[in-house]
Amino acid sequence: MKKQLLDMMNDSERELLRDVYDRKLGSLDEEELVELHNRVRRARTKYSKLYRRQAAAQVKKDKSRARASASNKRTALKAEIFEDALATVSRRLARVAWQSSDQLKKERLAAARRERKPTAAEAKGKASAKASTASLPAEKRKQRTGASKRASAQARAANRRGQAKRAAKK
Repeated sequence: MKKQLLDMMNDSERELLRDVYDRKLGSLDEEELVELHNRVRRARTKYSKLYRRQAAAQVKKDKSRARASASNKRTALKAEIFEDALATVSRRLARVAWQSSDQLKKERLAAARRERKPTAAEAKGKASAKASTASLPAEKRKQRTGASKRASAQARAANRRGQAKRAAKK
């Protein structure tokens, strides 16, 4: 980061940017990254809102957006710096969260496999159960109600009206 940009920051902002850029984000766990992400997001939001409020007030005075935005360059620059820092932390957090969820999924599947190892007697019992249910229909037939009959009739009528309209055009 350029020295000029750091010179315009106060001590707490410098510390926050050091946490993002100088400190290795790879050494942080997911909870620490979430906490850092929240801190950076609050700083970005603070300067974004401040810039918009200042620019809106200045537009009324200057009667020009270009002149109003020129007078708030420092605040806009701070908002942009924190936006970049937020993007950096967000990318790292997303990567760590994905790895964490992938690890949890693997652990959960492994635990489920360990839990559910069928014994020989259970496997034999399942085979006979499958044979007895094979004769049942695969799916229960849906009951026709008055509402479903009416809906079908309405759909058929709409199709027929559309066909009649197209035939009349020819």
